[in-house]
Amino acid sequence: MGRIDYLHDPDAPPATSVVPAAVALVRDDAGRVLMVRRSDNGRWALPGGGHDVGESISDTVVREVREETGIEVEVVALTGIYTDPGHVMRYDDGEVRQQFSICFRARPTGGELRTSPETPRVRWVPPTELPELDIHPTMRLRIDHALDPARTAPHIG
Repeated sequence: MGRIDYLHDPDAPPATSVVPAAVALVRDDAGRVLMVRRSDNGRWALPGGGHDVGESISDTVVREVREETGIEVEVVALTGIYTDPGHVMRYDDGEVRQQFSICFRARPTGGELRTSPETPRVRWVPPTELPELDIHPTMRLRIDHALDPARTAPHIG
C-alpha cells in the first residue's frame, strides 16, 4: 500500500486516525546506522512501525526492527516523541493518519541483514552518508536528535 506524506501543507487532507508507532536508531560497532528503504513511499527511514495491542512499546521496537531488517535489537534509550499534527500521511486505502512516532536508540544483539515486503532495501549506513539519502524531513529530525551526543533529554513535540 502506498502513501503520501504531507508536512504543513494547507492542501493536506484532514487526519482520520492516530496510530502510535515506534522507530529505532540502531548503530553497529562501526557506528553505522541501520536504514531501510520503505516500499510505501520509496524513502529511506529508520526501521519501525505500528504498535500492536498486547505489546509494550519496547516490544514493538524489537519486533518491527526484526521484521523489517532481520536484526535483533535491545532498546537502550528513548530519544524523542514526535506528534506534529501538521504531518499527516494519506494511504491508498483512504486512511489519513496523523504522525505519532516514538524514537528509541537500540543496539544490535544478533540476526542477519535481510529485506522484507515493507523494506525492499536494508543497509548499514555511515552517518556521513546519511545526507545523500532521500529521507523525509521528519525522519531526518528523529535521526539528528538520536545521533546528537549533546542531547541529554528526549525531544517531546
